[in-house]
Amino acid sequence: MTSTALALILTAAVCHAMWNIAAKRVSSDGYTFVWWYTVGSAALWLPVGLVFLALDGWPWSWGLLYAPIVSAAIHIAYQLSLQTGYHRADLSVVYPVARGAGPLITMTVAILAMGERPGVAGIVGGLVIIAGIVIVASGSSPTHRARRVDGVLWGVLTGAAIASYTLWDEHAVTSLALLPVSYFAVATGWQSVFMTPYLLRKYRASIIPVLRRYWLEITAVAVLSPFAYVLVLQAMRTTPVALVAPVRESSIVVGSLLAWWMFKEPNPVRKMVGAVVVLAGIGLIVV
Repeated sequence: MTSTALALILTAAVCHAMWNIAAKRVSSDGYTFVWWYTVGSAALWLPVGLVFLALDGWPWSWGLLYAPIVSAAIHIAYQLSLQTGYHRADLSVVYPVARGAGPLITMTVAILAMGERPGVAGIVGGLVIIAGIVIVASGSSPTHRARRVDGVLWGVLTGAAIASYTLWDEHAVTSLALLPVSYFAVATGWQSVFMTPYLLRKYRASIIPVLRRYWLEITAVAVLSPFAYVLVLQAMRTTPVALVAPVRESSIVVGSLLAWWMFKEPNPVRKMVGAVVVLAGIGLIVV
């Protein structure tokens, strides 16, 4: 892994942790909130995507037609699962489980089905990162058993969606050779299109109230979420997905520390130990 790819992924990890903190602050109207930040992302990135296409001579392929549609559907499942998890359980349960399950599934599929060979150090590094995530997660505050079970369930579902879109998007930017920015921009547009009919049918009355109440959180997610993922897509163009996926999960360390600072969650020492373990895993992957 090059230093440039590592810098892209780690920057993405910080942005990812920050927008998850913003999403956790939204306690109700999850579907409308997701729709709003998806529309915001599309408004920001579609013009940028068109500029990148123009600079590249307007390349056309069937992949640019169907690949963003598939990505949009998977991302909607991811966003709604994550927001539901944050509504029903603690961030300190949902976030570590989701970010831990995602790379584990991704690496397994990439190695077994896609033939990627990250090497022994890369595999061990990925496992060490996941071990660090477990350490951080085990330091979460006690919750009611049903609430913790909900957190684990929705975290696993979110992790499965993470693995799915990671593998599909890696295929889009490598095998299909789609420009990351343009590809992501078109996908955000499709997400807005797919979500709007159900919103108008079920949640029309909440559109304006949610914007007024959560405009700051909507803006934060709309800006930081796509920016973080575009950085990851760019890194995937030069780095195997089996290495990208575990390193980007270093966001769990940043997220846990921010959650402790903002939400006064306990056990900061345990979280720091987990951070050291995760950094050790990143060191193995970079070697």
